[in-house]
Amino acid sequence: MTALICGSLAFDTIMTFEGRFAEQILPEQLHILNVSFLVPTLRRDFGGCAGNIAYALKLLGGEPWPMAMLGSDGGSYLQRMRELDIDTRFVRQAGDAYTAQAMIMTDRDNNQITAFHPGAMMHAHRNRIEPGCGAALGIVAPDGRQAMLEHAAQFAAAGIPFVFDPGQGLPMFDGAELSGFIDQADWVAVNDYEGKMLCERTGLSPADISRRVRGLVVTLGAQGCEVWEQGASTLVPPVAPTEVVDPTGCGDAWRGGLLHGLAQGWPLARCAALGNRMGSLKVAQRGPQNYTLDFDPQAF
Repeated sequence: MTALICGSLAFDTIMTFEGRFAEQILPEQLHILNVSFLVPTLRRDFGGCAGNIAYALKLLGGEPWPMAMLGSDGGSYLQRMRELDIDTRFVRQAGDAYTAQAMIMTDRDNNQITAFHPGAMMHAHRNRIEPGCGAALGIVAPDGRQAMLEHAAQFAAAGIPFVFDPGQGLPMFDGAELSGFIDQADWVAVNDYEGKMLCERTGLSPADISRRVRGLVVTLGAQGCEVWEQGASTLVPPVAPTEVVDPTGCGDAWRGGLLHGLAQGWPLARCAALGNRMGSLKVAQRGPQNYTLDFDPQAF
């Protein structure tokens, strides 16, 4: 079953700071903040929400169709997706922009500081979801603001069930816009912080949101996640990783597991449990697209 994945494609430059950010930043001096972090390790990875979700879903045996924009420097990313046998029919290049770039620095406690240049992502609304495109399922993941608004409306108009998972893009929208996303979506997925912001801006409780969609999932990091359906919540326990190496892309691995379960017609709690397993697997490896499965998804 094909899943249309609307989101970003980006190059991730990932740096590791061996200390703690909290020990380097003086709260009383934030008005004149001037800090420098020594990062002994640095690497460049393929990333972006659409790419990371597609990678996870492909590992699980799914058929991801990323819908995203690359820049003039995106040829290597396009080649990589083709080598992974990921369908690129909805991936376009903007010749007048760079591919989105994320500069991510992680400290010893896995806190992260990220600088993000959107680049070609700001042209993502050029891609359109047409009725009859062949996708059975979709997701609106973090992307350009206009693209997220238009793709949600286009999914709804085409009758394609989709997940609204705004991630770090949620602060771009006001309460009315977020309520519109909820009314168009079939499922909503947020982390705990995003969930609180979503409720604050819309004036809706998690129970309220769950009654307006087929299901709401709130991820809780190491505590697992809450699945809300028709006003009632179920706690889905976490999966402990073998080790915590790099959190980058963990949420996207989770999204890939969620989409795979939804494509199979599983109950939402089972989909979330697979997401937890995928996030646990990813966090034990460096980079957002460098892990492999250690279990049989058909037997999950």
